[in-house]
Amino acid sequence: MPAKNKPKVKSNRRSKTRPWTKADHRELKAHSKNRTPVAKISRSMKRTVGALRQQALKLGLGLGHRR
Repeated sequence: MPAKNKPKVKSNRRSKTRPWTKADHRELKAHSKNRTPVAKISRSMKRTVGALRQQALKLGLGLGHRR
């Protein structure tokens, strides 16, 4: 059988990091206080769950189901 090795093509699209604004911090703090699920926050703020968790940790906020 002949080997079917196709060269992998790298995507030129990389996600750019969007800086966190004071309004973003206020919104994240409000979601933390209201105990909003992280997946729902992620959709509303258009940021990844990991980014939200890292920022919450940096701000000293509780986020997620295990607080």
